[in-house]
Amino acid sequence: MAPLPQEERYSFADLLEWDDSARYELYDGVPVALASPSNAHQIVSGELFRQIANYLVGKRCKVYSAPFDVRLFEEKDDAPANVSVVVQPDLSVICDASKTDGHGCKGAPDMVVEVTSPSTQRRDRLTKFNLYQRAGVREYWIVDLDSCIVSVYVLEDGAYHAAATYGAGSSVPVGVLEDCTIDLSTVFPNP
Repeated sequence: MAPLPQEERYSFADLLEWDDSARYELYDGVPVALASPSNAHQIVSGELFRQIANYLVGKRCKVYSAPFDVRLFEEKDDAPANVSVVVQPDLSVICDASKTDGHGCKGAPDMVVEVTSPSTQRRDRLTKFNLYQRAGVREYWIVDLDSCIVSVYVLEDGAYHAAATYGAGSSVPVGVLEDCTIDLSTVFPNP
């Protein structure tokens, strides 16, 4: 991997030029390298994806898994050089096809799922929580691998409210997808 140029701030245009084998997110122009996910992370994320994707067969909404660039605050005519926030949620549910392009999603997905790890815990619970809330992501799930708990946040009047917390044997309703329920008994790997 080539070293990053020594600039102070970067944009989505810069990300498009960097080595494809490395993954980065941008927070107000500051790049953060992403580590490869653990096996447990992949199992949990994959099972969540499978259940949501199966539900969405034949429907207008689509689910995307990382790596998938989400430019949360990109406006219709923004050039890549003007986009300074890019995240790669573990899962993104998008119901407006016009938000997707060859590079990912421009604007806020309807739902985002982040599977935490020790290295991402703070970022998922603070930085991304605030970014998703500010961007208008309607539903945000934080999946804690260590405790096998899913915390669901729903956007109401511009702020997230904790809708509920679910344990390993629960069924979780997806608020943005009518009649969709996720069975957590098949999501969390056996100890």
